[in-house]
Amino acid sequence: MLAFVLRRLVQALLVMLSVAFIAFMLFQYVGDPVTNILGQDATPEQRRQMRADLGLDQPFPVQFAHFVANAAQGEFGLSLRQGRKVSALIAERLPATLELSFTAALIALVVGIPMGVYAALRRGTFWSQTLMTLSLIGVSLPTFLIGILLILAFAVTLKWLPSFGRGEVEAFGLWTTGYLTVDGWRHLVLPAITLAIFQLTLIMRLVRSEMLEVLRTDYIKFARARGLSDRAVNFGHALKNTLVPVITITGLQLGSLIAFAIITETVFQWPGMGLLFIQAVTFADIPVMAAYLCLIALIFVLINLVVDLLYFAVDPRLRIEKPAVAH
Repeated sequence: MLAFVLRRLVQALLVMLSVAFIAFMLFQYVGDPVTNILGQDATPEQRRQMRADLGLDQPFPVQFAHFVANAAQGEFGLSLRQGRKVSALIAERLPATLELSFTAALIALVVGIPMGVYAALRRGTFWSQTLMTLSLIGVSLPTFLIGILLILAFAVTLKWLPSFGRGEVEAFGLWTTGYLTVDGWRHLVLPAITLAIFQLTLIMRLVRSEMLEVLRTDYIKFARARGLSDRAVNFGHALKNTLVPVITITGLQLGSLIAFAIITETVFQWPGMGLLFIQAVTFADIPVMAAYLCLIALIFVLINLVVDLLYFAVDPRLRIEKPAVAH
């Protein structure tokens, strides 16, 4: 187990260093930070002094080492667009993105797994076919179109839910949440459903496929031959083994929800990191873009590490030591 964790940590470190190098290259080849800070009218002396202050006159490896050291402390400099520390901007926007992503992930799991189980156990029935048709539509429709349709139906036509913003939130230091207010929940419903639909349909189809595969295995046939009830076989044996690959996919999709919430946040003007990133790209705000890239990579790496550990814990085959090869 220790060797397994150490291997994963080394791999995670290499991934983060690779992403940090890509983010560092943004500073080197996209725009000129000196011009962005001082403007076009700066004198050569001012430009030389600013380059020295920013460390841009140092060798490339030294600059990269300083960048990695600062990034490890969460420091990416000042936003060129807002003139504030990037770490402060990320800290303000991160709670909104995490709240939206975790709510969407919860909806996808709570709804997707039971639907997938039902579609597998009732294969060929009218409702099972209906669920599969709806899942195909959910996978095919782009996220922005789903969001627009939900806004049209529930915000414009029915006027049940708001169409933009985060609503009223409770603050705990830098952390904010809308979970504790009714207005916060009302603003959360539409973007969370929009973000969850693709993941929900993906999980549903995966659970159905895996469960059908498990139900065909010999040990399930043996369990039925022993006289176990359908409930015990389906939920005590089949579902448990079905969830092993679902854990992996769900973990990766959680990272995707956080990383690709950009479209949903833009459609609903949700004040999260995705909207901040879109604004940074529009303005060529390199420090914010680099910080977003590194943070998303870190989230993916951490989620992958947790998923690997869960997979290791759930699947006993991974814990069986390989026998030594005799020479």
